Amino acid sequence: MEFAHFLEALTPVNLAFALFGVLAGTIVGSIPGLTATMAVAVLVPITFALPPASALILLGAIYTGAIYGGAYAAILLNTPGTPSAIATTFDGYPMAQRGRGDLAVAIACYASVFGGLVGGLSLLFLAPPLSSVALAFGPVEYFWLSVFGLSLIAALSGGNLLKGLAGGALGLLLSCVGIAEVSSDVRLTFGSLTLIGGIEVVGALIGLYCIPVLIDMVATPTRHLQIDQGVSAVRFRDGARLAWGSRFNLLRSSVIGTVIGILPGAGGSVAGLVAYSEAKRNARPDQHFGQGEPDGVMATESANNATVGGGFIPTLVLGIPGTPPDAVILGALLVQGVRTGPALFEQGGSIVYTFIYGLLIATVLMLPAGLLIGRYAYKTIVNVPKAMLVPTVAFMTMIGTFAIRNSISDVLLMIILGALAWALSRFGFAASPVVLGLILGPIAEQGFVQAWTIGAATEDLFGMFFGRPISLAIIAFTLLSLLGPLFMSRRSARNTTKVTVHE
Repeated sequence: MEFAHFLEALTPVNLAFALFGVLAGTIVGSIPGLTATMAVAVLVPITFALPPASALILLGAIYTGAIYGGAYAAILLNTPGTPSAIATTFDGYPMAQRGRGDLAVAIACYASVFGGLVGGLSLLFLAPPLSSVALAFGPVEYFWLSVFGLSLIAALSGGNLLKGLAGGALGLLLSCVGIAEVSSDVRLTFGSLTLIGGIEVVGALIGLYCIPVLIDMVATPTRHLQIDQGVSAVRFRDGARLAWGSRFNLLRSSVIGTVIGILPGAGGSVAGLVAYSEAKRNARPDQHFGQGEPDGVMATESANNATVGGGFIPTLVLGIPGTPPDAVILGALLVQGVRTGPALFEQGGSIVYTFIYGLLIATVLMLPAGLLIGRYAYKTIVNVPKAMLVPTVAFMTMIGTFAIRNSISDVLLMIILGALAWALSRFGFAASPVVLGLILGPIAEQGFVQAWTIGAATEDLFGMFFGRPISLAIIAFTLLSLLGPLFMSRRSARNTTKVTVHE
Protein backbone atom coordinates (compact mmCIF):
# COMPACT_ATOMS: atom_id res chain seq x y z
CA MET A 1 0.00 0.00 0.00
CA GLU A 2 2.85 2.31 -0.83
CA PHE A 3 2.40 5.89 -2.02
CA ALA A 4 4.22 4.94 -5.22
CA HIS A 5 1.26 2.77 -6.25
CA PHE A 6 -1.04 5.76 -5.92
CA LEU A 7 1.30 7.88 -8.04
CA GLU A 8 1.40 5.15 -10.67
CA ALA A 9 -2.39 5.18 -10.83
CA LEU A 10 -2.20 8.96 -11.37
CA THR A 11 -0.02 8.77 -14.48
CA PRO A 12 -1.57 10.43 -17.56
CA VAL A 13 -1.97 7.08 -19.32
CA ASN A 14 -3.82 5.45 -16.43
CA LEU A 15 -5.96 8.56 -15.90
CA ALA A 16 -6.90 8.48 -19.58
CA PHE A 17 -7.83 4.79 -19.33
CA ALA A 18 -9.89 5.46 -16.20
CA LEU A 19 -11.77 8.36 -17.82
CA PHE A 20 -12.37 6.46 -21.05
CA GLY A 21 -13.58 3.42 -19.12
CA VAL A 22 -16.03 5.46 -17.06
CA LEU A 23 -17.44 7.22 -20.13
CA ALA A 24 -17.72 4.01 -22.17
CA GLY A 25 -19.21 2.06 -19.28
CA THR A 26 -21.76 4.77 -18.50
CA ILE A 27 -22.94 4.95 -22.10
CA VAL A 28 -23.15 1.16 -22.47
CA GLY A 29 -24.89 0.74 -19.11
CA SER A 30 -27.55 3.28 -20.06
CA ILE A 31 -28.65 1.20 -23.06
CA PRO A 32 -31.18 -1.47 -22.05
CA GLY A 33 -29.79 -4.94 -22.62
CA LEU A 34 -26.14 -3.95 -22.86
CA THR A 35 -24.98 -5.04 -19.41
CA ALA A 36 -21.78 -4.37 -17.49
CA THR A 37 -20.68 -7.94 -18.23
CA MET A 38 -21.05 -7.37 -21.94
CA ALA A 39 -19.15 -4.06 -21.80
CA VAL A 40 -16.25 -5.61 -19.90
CA ALA A 41 -16.15 -8.77 -22.03
CA VAL A 42 -16.09 -6.86 -25.33
CA LEU A 43 -13.06 -4.79 -24.30
CA VAL A 44 -11.04 -7.60 -22.69
CA PRO A 45 -9.09 -8.35 -25.93
CA ILE A 46 -7.91 -4.73 -26.02
CA THR A 47 -6.29 -5.14 -22.61
CA PHE A 48 -4.01 -7.97 -23.71
CA ALA A 49 -1.54 -5.49 -25.17
CA LEU A 50 -1.61 -3.21 -22.12
CA PRO A 51 0.41 -3.38 -18.92
CA PRO A 52 -1.45 -5.42 -16.27
CA ALA A 53 -2.23 -2.47 -13.98
CA SER A 54 -3.50 -0.28 -16.84
CA ALA A 55 -5.61 -3.13 -18.21
CA LEU A 56 -7.25 -3.71 -14.85
CA ILE A 57 -7.89 0.01 -14.33
CA LEU A 58 -9.63 0.17 -17.71
CA LEU A 59 -11.81 -2.87 -16.98
CA GLY A 60 -12.65 -1.69 -13.45
CA ALA A 61 -13.60 1.77 -14.74
CA ILE A 62 -15.86 0.25 -17.39
CA TYR A 63 -17.50 -1.93 -14.75
CA THR A 64 -18.21 0.88 -12.28
CA GLY A 65 -19.37 3.21 -15.06
CA ALA A 66 -21.78 0.62 -16.45
CA ILE A 67 -23.35 0.00 -13.04
CA TYR A 68 -24.01 3.73 -12.68
CA GLY A 69 -25.15 4.15 -16.29
CA GLY A 70 -28.11 1.86 -15.69
CA ALA A 71 -29.67 4.64 -13.60
CA TYR A 72 -30.35 6.84 -16.66
CA ALA A 73 -32.72 4.40 -18.33
CA ALA A 74 -34.21 3.46 -14.95
CA ILE A 75 -35.05 7.08 -14.13
CA LEU A 76 -36.02 8.43 -17.56
CA LEU A 77 -37.56 5.35 -19.20
CA ASN A 78 -38.53 3.11 -16.26
CA THR A 79 -36.20 0.51 -17.72
CA PRO A 80 -33.23 -0.81 -15.73
CA GLY A 81 -30.22 -0.32 -18.00
CA THR A 82 -28.59 -3.05 -15.92
CA PRO A 83 -30.17 -5.53 -13.48
CA SER A 84 -28.54 -3.59 -10.64
CA ALA A 85 -30.81 -0.61 -11.38
CA ILE A 86 -34.09 -2.48 -10.78
CA ALA A 87 -34.87 -0.73 -7.51
CA THR A 88 -33.89 2.66 -8.98
CA THR A 89 -37.07 2.56 -11.05
CA PHE A 90 -39.26 2.48 -7.93
CA ASP A 91 -38.72 6.16 -7.09
CA GLY A 92 -36.54 7.41 -9.96
CA TYR A 93 -39.22 7.15 -12.63
CA PRO A 94 -41.99 8.67 -10.46
CA MET A 95 -39.62 11.59 -9.81
CA ALA A 96 -39.16 12.00 -13.56
CA GLN A 97 -42.90 11.83 -14.17
CA ARG A 98 -43.41 14.64 -11.66
CA GLY A 99 -40.86 16.85 -13.39
CA ARG A 100 -37.93 16.04 -11.07
CA GLY A 101 -35.99 13.76 -13.37
CA ASP A 102 -33.10 16.23 -13.44
CA LEU A 103 -32.84 16.03 -9.67
CA ALA A 104 -33.09 12.23 -9.72
CA VAL A 105 -30.20 12.01 -12.20
CA ALA A 106 -28.06 14.27 -10.00
CA ILE A 107 -28.66 12.40 -6.74
CA ALA A 108 -28.10 9.08 -8.52
CA CYS A 109 -24.66 10.32 -9.55
CA TYR A 110 -23.75 11.54 -6.05
CA ALA A 111 -25.00 8.32 -4.48
CA SER A 112 -23.14 6.15 -6.99
CA VAL A 113 -19.87 7.94 -6.33
CA PHE A 114 -20.33 7.67 -2.57
CA GLY A 115 -21.16 3.97 -2.73
CA GLY A 116 -18.29 3.31 -5.13
CA LEU A 117 -15.84 5.01 -2.77
CA VAL A 118 -17.08 3.02 0.24
CA GLY A 119 -16.74 -0.23 -1.71
CA GLY A 120 -13.31 0.74 -3.04
CA LEU A 121 -11.99 1.76 0.38
CA SER A 122 -13.30 -1.50 1.84
CA LEU A 123 -11.37 -3.34 -0.86
CA LEU A 124 -8.24 -1.33 -0.05
CA PHE A 125 -8.23 -1.71 3.73
CA LEU A 126 -10.46 -4.67 4.62
CA ALA A 127 -10.09 -7.22 1.80
CA PRO A 128 -8.52 -10.14 3.74
CA PRO A 129 -10.82 -10.04 6.81
CA LEU A 130 -13.98 -9.40 4.77
CA SER A 131 -13.19 -12.28 2.44
CA SER A 132 -13.84 -14.63 5.37
CA VAL A 133 -17.49 -13.52 5.21
CA ALA A 134 -17.78 -15.09 1.77
CA LEU A 135 -16.26 -18.33 3.03
CA ALA A 136 -18.75 -18.46 5.93
CA PHE A 137 -21.71 -18.54 3.50
CA GLY A 138 -22.83 -21.98 2.47
CA PRO A 139 -25.88 -23.22 0.51
CA VAL A 140 -28.27 -22.82 3.45
CA GLU A 141 -27.16 -19.21 4.02
CA TYR A 142 -27.84 -18.42 0.36
CA PHE A 143 -31.25 -20.03 0.68
CA TRP A 144 -32.20 -17.93 3.68
CA LEU A 145 -30.75 -14.83 2.02
CA SER A 146 -33.07 -15.48 -0.91
CA VAL A 147 -36.01 -15.92 1.46
CA PHE A 148 -35.07 -12.60 3.06
CA GLY A 149 -35.05 -11.05 -0.40
CA LEU A 150 -38.47 -12.52 -1.16
CA SER A 151 -39.78 -11.03 2.08
CA LEU A 152 -39.24 -7.64 0.46
CA ILE A 153 -42.34 -8.33 -1.63
CA ALA A 154 -44.31 -6.83 1.26
CA ALA A 155 -42.48 -3.56 0.69
CA LEU A 156 -42.76 -3.69 -3.11
CA SER A 157 -46.40 -4.69 -3.46
CA GLY A 158 -47.74 -1.14 -3.55
CA GLY A 159 -50.11 -1.56 -0.62
CA ASN A 160 -51.69 -4.81 -1.83
CA LEU A 161 -49.81 -7.71 -0.25
CA LEU A 162 -51.94 -10.42 -1.88
CA LYS A 163 -51.25 -9.12 -5.39
CA GLY A 164 -47.58 -8.73 -4.49
CA LEU A 165 -47.38 -12.36 -3.35
CA ALA A 166 -49.12 -13.47 -6.54
CA GLY A 167 -46.58 -11.51 -8.60
CA GLY A 168 -43.71 -13.04 -6.63
CA ALA A 169 -45.14 -16.53 -7.19
CA LEU A 170 -45.34 -15.81 -10.92
CA GLY A 171 -41.69 -14.73 -10.90
CA LEU A 172 -40.66 -17.91 -9.06
CA LEU A 173 -42.61 -19.96 -11.60
CA LEU A 174 -40.87 -18.21 -14.50
CA SER A 175 -37.47 -18.87 -12.87
CA CYS A 176 -38.22 -22.61 -12.95
CA VAL A 177 -38.59 -22.70 -16.75
CA GLY A 178 -35.86 -24.71 -18.46
CA ILE A 179 -33.15 -26.93 -17.01
CA ALA A 180 -33.07 -27.17 -13.20
CA GLU A 181 -30.18 -25.56 -11.36
CA VAL A 182 -29.03 -28.74 -9.60
CA SER A 183 -30.74 -31.86 -10.93
CA SER A 184 -30.71 -30.81 -14.62
CA ASP A 185 -34.37 -31.80 -14.99
CA VAL A 186 -36.20 -30.12 -17.87
CA ARG A 187 -39.25 -28.26 -16.55
CA LEU A 188 -42.16 -26.21 -17.86
CA THR A 189 -40.92 -26.12 -21.46
CA PHE A 190 -44.10 -27.72 -22.89
CA GLY A 191 -41.98 -29.50 -25.49
CA SER A 192 -40.44 -26.25 -26.78
CA LEU A 193 -36.72 -26.27 -27.49
CA THR A 194 -36.77 -22.48 -27.14
CA LEU A 195 -37.53 -22.65 -23.42
CA ILE A 196 -34.89 -25.24 -22.50
CA GLY A 197 -32.35 -22.47 -21.84
CA GLY A 198 -34.81 -20.78 -19.50
CA ILE A 199 -35.94 -17.17 -19.48
CA GLU A 200 -33.03 -14.75 -19.82
CA VAL A 201 -33.17 -12.36 -16.88
CA VAL A 202 -32.04 -9.16 -18.61
CA GLY A 203 -34.46 -9.64 -21.50
CA ALA A 204 -37.24 -10.32 -19.00
CA LEU A 205 -36.37 -7.14 -17.11
CA ILE A 206 -36.53 -5.10 -20.29
CA GLY A 207 -39.88 -6.58 -21.20
CA LEU A 208 -41.46 -6.23 -17.76
CA TYR A 209 -40.35 -2.64 -17.26
CA CYS A 210 -39.89 -1.05 -20.67
CA ILE A 211 -42.66 -2.47 -22.87
CA PRO A 212 -45.52 -1.24 -20.60
CA VAL A 213 -43.99 2.25 -20.63
CA LEU A 214 -43.79 2.22 -24.43
CA ILE A 215 -47.42 1.08 -24.69
CA ASP A 216 -48.55 3.84 -22.32
CA MET A 217 -46.52 6.43 -24.24
CA VAL A 218 -48.31 5.45 -27.45
CA ALA A 219 -51.73 5.28 -25.80
CA THR A 220 -51.61 8.65 -24.01
CA PRO A 221 -51.43 12.08 -25.68
CA THR A 222 -49.61 13.76 -22.78
CA ARG A 223 -45.87 14.28 -22.51
CA HIS A 224 -43.70 11.36 -21.49
CA LEU A 225 -42.06 13.36 -18.70
CA GLN A 226 -43.05 16.61 -17.06
CA ILE A 227 -40.60 19.51 -16.81
CA ASP A 228 -40.28 21.85 -13.87
CA GLN A 229 -40.61 25.42 -15.03
CA GLY A 230 -37.35 27.29 -14.96
CA VAL A 231 -35.20 24.14 -14.75
CA SER A 232 -33.04 23.57 -17.82
CA ALA A 233 -30.26 21.35 -16.53
CA VAL A 234 -29.40 18.79 -13.94
CA ARG A 235 -29.66 20.30 -10.45
CA PHE A 236 -26.14 19.84 -9.13
CA ARG A 237 -26.53 21.92 -5.95
CA ASP A 238 -29.96 20.56 -5.02
CA GLY A 239 -28.69 17.02 -5.51
CA ALA A 240 -25.62 17.67 -3.35
CA ARG A 241 -27.76 19.21 -0.61
CA LEU A 242 -30.14 16.24 -0.55
CA ALA A 243 -27.25 13.75 -0.58
CA TRP A 244 -25.62 15.49 2.40
CA GLY A 245 -28.91 15.49 4.28
CA SER A 246 -29.26 11.73 3.70
CA ARG A 247 -25.64 10.84 4.47
CA PHE A 248 -26.66 8.18 7.02
CA ASN A 249 -28.87 6.49 4.43
CA LEU A 250 -25.99 6.61 1.94
CA LEU A 251 -23.56 5.10 4.43
CA ARG A 252 -25.96 2.35 5.51
CA SER A 253 -26.82 1.45 1.93
CA SER A 254 -23.16 1.47 0.89
CA VAL A 255 -22.25 -0.92 3.71
CA ILE A 256 -25.13 -3.20 2.68
CA GLY A 257 -23.91 -3.12 -0.92
CA THR A 258 -20.33 -3.89 0.09
CA VAL A 259 -21.30 -6.87 2.26
CA ILE A 260 -23.71 -8.32 -0.32
CA GLY A 261 -21.14 -7.71 -3.07
CA ILE A 262 -18.74 -10.00 -1.19
CA LEU A 263 -21.21 -12.90 -1.50
CA PRO A 264 -20.66 -14.70 -4.82
CA GLY A 265 -23.80 -14.71 -6.94
CA ALA A 266 -25.78 -12.10 -5.02
CA GLY A 267 -24.89 -9.01 -7.08
CA GLY A 268 -26.09 -5.44 -7.31
CA SER A 269 -29.76 -6.25 -7.91
CA VAL A 270 -30.08 -8.00 -4.52
CA ALA A 271 -28.03 -5.25 -2.83
CA GLY A 272 -30.22 -2.51 -4.28
CA LEU A 273 -33.43 -4.24 -3.21
CA VAL A 274 -32.20 -4.88 0.33
CA ALA A 275 -30.91 -1.31 0.71
CA TYR A 276 -34.19 0.06 -0.62
CA SER A 277 -36.14 -2.06 1.84
CA GLU A 278 -34.00 -0.84 4.75
CA ALA A 279 -34.38 2.78 3.67
CA LYS A 280 -38.14 2.35 3.43
CA ARG A 281 -38.33 0.59 6.79
CA ASN A 282 -36.48 3.46 8.47
CA ALA A 283 -38.36 6.19 6.62
CA ARG A 284 -39.77 9.28 8.30
CA PRO A 285 -43.56 9.83 8.33
CA ASP A 286 -43.24 12.56 5.69
CA GLN A 287 -41.43 10.28 3.23
CA HIS A 288 -43.44 8.41 0.59
CA PHE A 289 -41.42 5.63 -1.01
CA GLY A 290 -42.64 4.50 -4.40
CA GLN A 291 -44.02 7.94 -5.21
CA GLY A 292 -40.79 9.75 -6.08
CA GLU A 293 -38.77 9.71 -2.84
CA PRO A 294 -35.13 10.86 -3.35
CA ASP A 295 -33.91 8.62 -0.51
CA GLY A 296 -35.09 5.60 -2.49
CA VAL A 297 -32.87 6.53 -5.44
CA MET A 298 -29.91 7.23 -3.17
CA ALA A 299 -30.26 3.94 -1.31
CA THR A 300 -30.32 1.79 -4.42
CA GLU A 301 -27.62 3.62 -6.36
CA SER A 302 -25.16 3.75 -3.46
CA ALA A 303 -25.73 0.06 -2.73
CA ASN A 304 -25.32 -1.27 -6.27
CA ASN A 305 -22.15 0.74 -6.86
CA ALA A 306 -20.70 -0.41 -3.55
CA THR A 307 -20.96 -3.99 -4.83
CA VAL A 308 -18.22 -3.22 -7.36
CA GLY A 309 -15.54 -2.89 -4.68
CA GLY A 310 -17.18 -5.55 -2.53
CA GLY A 311 -17.26 -8.05 -5.40
CA PHE A 312 -13.53 -7.65 -6.00
CA ILE A 313 -12.75 -8.79 -2.44
CA PRO A 314 -13.46 -12.53 -2.97
CA THR A 315 -12.24 -12.22 -6.57
CA LEU A 316 -8.77 -11.02 -5.60
CA VAL A 317 -8.33 -12.67 -2.20
CA LEU A 318 -9.99 -16.05 -2.85
CA GLY A 319 -10.14 -16.30 -6.63
CA ILE A 320 -13.94 -16.57 -6.39
CA PRO A 321 -15.70 -14.05 -8.66
CA GLY A 322 -18.65 -12.40 -6.94
CA THR A 323 -20.41 -11.30 -10.14
CA PRO A 324 -20.17 -12.11 -13.89
CA PRO A 325 -18.08 -8.96 -14.59
CA ASP A 326 -15.73 -10.06 -11.81
CA ALA A 327 -15.38 -13.42 -13.55
CA VAL A 328 -14.43 -11.72 -16.81
CA ILE A 329 -11.89 -9.50 -15.05
CA LEU A 330 -10.52 -12.56 -13.23
CA GLY A 331 -9.96 -14.17 -16.62
CA ALA A 332 -8.11 -11.05 -17.78
CA LEU A 333 -5.94 -11.27 -14.66
CA LEU A 334 -5.01 -14.87 -15.43
CA VAL A 335 -4.13 -13.95 -19.02
CA GLN A 336 -1.83 -11.23 -17.66
CA GLY A 337 -0.09 -13.84 -15.53
CA VAL A 338 -1.52 -12.64 -12.20
CA ARG A 339 -2.58 -15.45 -9.88
CA THR A 340 -5.25 -14.58 -7.35
CA GLY A 341 -5.30 -15.97 -3.85
CA PRO A 342 -4.46 -15.14 -0.24
CA ALA A 343 -0.85 -14.27 -1.13
CA LEU A 344 -1.80 -11.92 -3.96
CA PHE A 345 -1.51 -8.74 -1.90
CA GLU A 346 2.04 -9.69 -0.95
CA GLN A 347 3.36 -11.21 -4.16
CA GLY A 348 1.50 -9.09 -6.68
CA GLY A 349 0.97 -6.04 -4.52
CA SER A 350 2.25 -3.57 -7.09
CA ILE A 351 -0.39 -4.49 -9.66
CA VAL A 352 -3.22 -4.98 -7.16
CA TYR A 353 -2.76 -1.74 -5.23
CA THR A 354 -2.31 0.27 -8.42
CA PHE A 355 -5.57 -1.24 -9.68
CA ILE A 356 -7.43 -0.43 -6.44
CA TYR A 357 -6.20 3.17 -6.47
CA GLY A 358 -7.16 3.40 -10.14
CA LEU A 359 -10.64 2.10 -9.30
CA LEU A 360 -11.02 4.81 -6.64
CA ILE A 361 -9.81 7.46 -9.09
CA ALA A 362 -12.26 6.20 -11.73
CA THR A 363 -15.05 6.47 -9.16
CA VAL A 364 -14.12 10.09 -8.45
CA LEU A 365 -13.98 10.83 -12.20
CA MET A 366 -17.48 9.42 -12.44
CA LEU A 367 -18.81 12.50 -10.64
CA PRO A 368 -18.08 15.14 -13.34
CA ALA A 369 -18.51 12.62 -16.18
CA GLY A 370 -21.81 11.32 -14.83
CA LEU A 371 -23.26 14.73 -14.14
CA LEU A 372 -22.25 15.94 -17.62
CA ILE A 373 -23.69 12.89 -19.40
CA GLY A 374 -26.76 13.02 -17.17
CA ARG A 375 -27.40 16.64 -18.10
CA TYR A 376 -27.51 15.93 -21.82
CA ALA A 377 -29.29 12.59 -21.40
CA TYR A 378 -32.07 14.26 -19.43
CA LYS A 379 -32.47 17.16 -21.85
CA THR A 380 -32.47 14.78 -24.82
CA ILE A 381 -35.05 12.34 -23.43
CA VAL A 382 -37.34 15.14 -22.28
CA ASN A 383 -37.27 17.11 -25.52
CA VAL A 384 -37.41 14.25 -28.05
CA PRO A 385 -40.94 13.85 -29.47
CA LYS A 386 -42.68 10.61 -28.59
CA ALA A 387 -43.04 9.79 -32.29
CA MET A 388 -39.25 9.51 -32.43
CA LEU A 389 -38.55 8.31 -28.89
CA VAL A 390 -40.85 5.26 -28.89
CA PRO A 391 -39.49 3.53 -32.03
CA THR A 392 -35.90 4.38 -31.03
CA VAL A 393 -36.26 2.88 -27.56
CA ALA A 394 -38.16 -0.13 -28.96
CA PHE A 395 -35.36 -0.77 -31.45
CA MET A 396 -32.69 -0.46 -28.71
CA THR A 397 -34.54 -2.91 -26.45
CA MET A 398 -34.80 -5.46 -29.25
CA ILE A 399 -31.13 -5.12 -30.20
CA GLY A 400 -30.05 -5.25 -26.55
CA THR A 401 -32.14 -8.35 -25.84
CA PHE A 402 -30.94 -10.10 -29.01
CA ALA A 403 -27.29 -9.33 -28.27
CA ILE A 404 -27.30 -11.21 -24.95
CA ARG A 405 -27.65 -14.71 -26.45
CA ASN A 406 -28.04 -13.92 -30.19
CA SER A 407 -31.53 -15.34 -29.97
CA ILE A 408 -34.71 -14.11 -31.66
CA SER A 409 -36.63 -16.22 -29.16
CA ASP A 410 -35.40 -14.00 -26.32
CA VAL A 411 -36.82 -10.98 -28.18
CA LEU A 412 -40.20 -12.70 -28.58
CA LEU A 413 -40.23 -13.68 -24.89
CA MET A 414 -39.34 -10.10 -23.97
CA ILE A 415 -42.31 -8.77 -25.97
CA ILE A 416 -44.70 -11.39 -24.55
CA LEU A 417 -43.63 -10.68 -20.96
CA GLY A 418 -43.95 -6.95 -21.60
CA ALA A 419 -47.49 -7.29 -22.92
CA LEU A 420 -48.35 -9.52 -19.93
CA ALA A 421 -46.89 -6.94 -17.50
CA TRP A 422 -48.92 -4.17 -19.16
CA ALA A 423 -52.13 -6.23 -18.90
CA LEU A 424 -51.45 -7.13 -15.26
CA SER A 425 -50.73 -3.48 -14.41
CA ARG A 426 -54.31 -2.66 -15.47
CA PHE A 427 -55.45 -4.84 -12.55
CA GLY A 428 -53.03 -3.41 -9.99
CA PHE A 429 -50.23 -6.00 -10.26
CA ALA A 430 -46.76 -4.43 -10.08
CA ALA A 431 -43.78 -5.74 -12.06
CA SER A 432 -41.34 -5.52 -9.13
CA PRO A 433 -42.50 -8.66 -7.23
CA VAL A 434 -42.37 -10.65 -10.49
CA VAL A 435 -38.79 -9.51 -11.10
CA LEU A 436 -37.84 -10.25 -7.51
CA GLY A 437 -39.09 -13.83 -7.80
CA LEU A 438 -37.39 -14.27 -11.18
CA ILE A 439 -33.98 -13.18 -9.85
CA LEU A 440 -34.05 -14.88 -6.47
CA GLY A 441 -35.70 -18.11 -7.62
CA PRO A 442 -32.54 -19.84 -8.94
CA ILE A 443 -30.50 -18.76 -5.89
CA ALA A 444 -33.17 -20.06 -3.50
CA GLU A 445 -33.62 -23.33 -5.38
CA GLN A 446 -29.93 -24.12 -5.61
CA GLY A 447 -29.31 -23.27 -1.95
CA PHE A 448 -32.32 -25.28 -0.74
CA VAL A 449 -31.54 -28.40 -2.77
CA GLN A 450 -27.88 -28.41 -1.78
CA ALA A 451 -28.65 -27.74 1.89
CA TRP A 452 -31.32 -30.47 1.92
CA THR A 453 -28.89 -32.93 0.34
CA ILE A 454 -26.18 -32.16 2.90
CA GLY A 455 -28.67 -32.25 5.78
CA ALA A 456 -30.10 -35.58 4.64
CA ALA A 457 -26.62 -37.05 4.27
CA THR A 458 -25.65 -35.95 7.78
CA GLU A 459 -29.11 -36.87 9.17
CA ASP A 460 -29.49 -33.38 10.62
CA LEU A 461 -31.94 -31.43 8.48
CA PHE A 462 -33.13 -29.24 11.34
CA GLY A 463 -29.60 -28.33 12.37
CA MET A 464 -28.67 -27.60 8.76
CA PHE A 465 -31.49 -25.08 8.27
CA PHE A 466 -31.90 -23.70 11.80
CA GLY A 467 -28.66 -24.44 13.63
CA ARG A 468 -26.15 -22.13 11.97
CA PRO A 469 -25.55 -18.65 13.48
CA ILE A 470 -25.57 -16.73 10.18
CA SER A 471 -28.77 -18.48 9.12
CA LEU A 472 -30.45 -17.57 12.40
CA ALA A 473 -29.42 -13.92 11.95
CA ILE A 474 -30.87 -13.84 8.42
CA ILE A 475 -34.09 -15.48 9.68
CA ALA A 476 -34.35 -12.79 12.38
CA PHE A 477 -33.95 -10.04 9.78
CA THR A 478 -36.56 -11.74 7.61
CA LEU A 479 -39.09 -11.82 10.45
CA LEU A 480 -38.30 -8.19 11.21
CA SER A 481 -38.85 -7.28 7.58
CA LEU A 482 -42.21 -9.06 7.52
CA LEU A 483 -43.55 -8.04 10.93
CA GLY A 484 -42.09 -4.52 11.06
CA PRO A 485 -44.53 -2.98 8.54
CA LEU A 486 -47.48 -4.66 10.28
CA PHE A 487 -46.39 -3.29 13.65
CA MET A 488 -45.88 0.21 12.24
CA SER A 489 -49.25 0.22 10.47
CA ARG A 490 -51.07 -0.90 13.64
CA ARG A 491 -49.22 1.71 15.66
CA SER A 492 -50.14 4.39 13.13
CA ALA A 493 -53.77 3.26 13.16
CA ARG A 494 -53.83 3.42 16.98
CA ASN A 495 -52.38 6.92 16.98
CA THR A 496 -54.91 8.03 14.39
CA THR A 497 -57.73 6.60 16.49
CA LYS A 498 -56.47 8.40 19.59
CA VAL A 499 -56.31 11.70 17.74
CA THR A 500 -59.83 11.23 16.39
CA VAL A 501 -61.25 10.39 19.82
CA HIS A 502 -59.43 13.37 21.35
CA GLU A 503 -60.94 15.70 18.77
